Amino acid sequence: MPRVLRLTRDLVDRLPARVDERGPVRWSAPSDAYYPETAATILSQLPEDGQFWVFAIGSLIWSGKLPAVERRPAVIRGWHRAFCLGPDRRFRGSPAAPGLMMSLDRGGQCQGIAFRLDPTNLPASLEALLRSEPPMPPRWVTARTPQGTVKAIAFALERRHFMYAGRLSEAEVADRLASAVGHVGTMAEYLLNTVIHLEEAGIHDRALWRMQAMVAERLERLPAISPDNGLTSGV
Repeated sequence: MPRVLRLTRDLVDRLPARVDERGPVRWSAPSDAYYPETAATILSQLPEDGQFWVFAIGSLIWSGKLPAVERRPAVIRGWHRAFCLGPDRRFRGSPAAPGLMMSLDRGGQCQGIAFRLDPTNLPASLEALLRSEPPMPPRWVTARTPQGTVKAIAFALERRHFMYAGRLSEAEVADRLASAVGHVGTMAEYLLNTVIHLEEAGIHDRALWRMQAMVAERLERLPAISPDNGLTSGV
């Protein structure tokens, strides 16, 4: 039987869709030269076949940001998907309820999607991708796909980084994901979108599956929205 998510859109909608309160970002704004220089450095390291791949683990799978001409299921070793980057007090979190961002953390392995970017105007596409992520240069990883191994860039977080938040317990992470709302949206919505699109791609992340159930349990304690009058009622 197909697995049934405990986290649902109705539960996500028990949170405000967004809040206007915007806290500061924790990283310093890079110089104007950072993005083109980082893109140029990455492109100078392209493999001999000239193909440029991005290994995606979360929102890059479902956000439509990547101008890709090919996608493949892929696995990398030595890293795993985790809500280990934070706190986020500006985007899907606020000073009152900070969130956590997803990244790759050391250890294990990770299933994701490898996207091959359109070679047309590749420098501009890569620079736009870098600008959509925290200013941490991606790293090259070896991604195994059904059609063979490819070199890809991936956004990973070293544990010595000052924004590393991977030492929180699962319960602490669930508490944050179930409460964080920012001007972009909620962490619960991000989690739900990620799990849905991974499952659609045939990727079952056991840790994320546990997390969606834990977040759902917390949201079930909140009052539901009445479809008749938009008021809340107890559950």
